[in-house]
Amino acid sequence: MPSKPSPRPLKTETLSFEDALRELESVVAQLETGGVPLETSLQLLQRGQELAARCEQVLGKAELTLRTLVLTDEGELELEENEEE
Repeated sequence: MPSKPSPRPLKTETLSFEDALRELESVVAQLETGGVPLETSLQLLQRGQELAARCEQVLGKAELTLRTLVLTDEGELELEENEEE
């Protein structure tokens, strides 16, 4: 009996951090469970790498935003110039 085709994954660059992380956790669970054919394992590994990169990208943007928004003495947010670390 042929296996059901898996649903086409969403484009990685459109996923929110939460959706990418949730899918990445699912990919890791499938790989840890084993019993997956080699070709499928390779596809899962590639998808996992794409999802991990997406999570890293979103977190990097969030970190940059957090570093540049500062609260003034007047209680307002303003952008601060980033300094090289």
